[in-house]
Amino acid sequence: MDERNALIDIRKSYGKKEVLKGVTLPLGKGQALALAGPNGSGKSTLLRLLAGVIPSGGGEFRWRGEDLLVNRALARKLVAYVPQGTPLIDELTAWDNLRLWYDRQSLEQSLSEGMLRQLGVGDFLKTTAGKLSGGMRKRLSIGCAMSGQPEILLLDEPTAALDLVCKQALLDAFDLFRRQGGLILIATHDLLELSCCDRVLLLSHGTLSPYDYDGDARRLAQVLEQA
Repeated sequence: MDERNALIDIRKSYGKKEVLKGVTLPLGKGQALALAGPNGSGKSTLLRLLAGVIPSGGGEFRWRGEDLLVNRALARKLVAYVPQGTPLIDELTAWDNLRLWYDRQSLEQSLSEGMLRQLGVGDFLKTTAGKLSGGMRKRLSIGCAMSGQPEILLLDEPTAALDLVCKQALLDAFDLFRRQGGLILIATHDLLELSCCDRVLLLSHGTLSPYDYDGDARRLAQVLEQA
């Protein structure tokens, strides 16, 4: 394993409960990696830890040879995190929410030829966030997270409760990010998301193991039930 880009022995405990018991995973540019596992297995905890939302209990998150759990300034530039919710200011328009994250020039450039164009955010810039549909809110939240042109995208069930058209639009945007050399870690139960990833990893009992997902949803459900 190339330890310049890898998760190495990531740990996290809440009191006596050890949620992550030494998660190790090689990482690489241009990859989309799915984190599957039963509810409560620690998928969201792992993403929040990598995003710096919660402190780790040990281990390393290495990218370009730097430990991003230590070098938080670099992590803020390289890592974008999109939680399950949509952390927007409902009273502001989509444009004003974006302006909290982008300078005007980079915002207009992204809307014309970048990720915001791919996400279709330009269609509802004048609408207040509180009046947006669930799919629009999710696209806007992802657009805000992508403001710093990150290299790593952490996604927690990004298409949950969205219709098929909106799901596909988001997956197309994620695929563009991956093809441009980005790394995606996505916590998901969604079969469409799983099928779009290069690898599927099963998080169970605090550790990761590879899972050969072949599109058989029944087999996956049985594995998750036993995990």
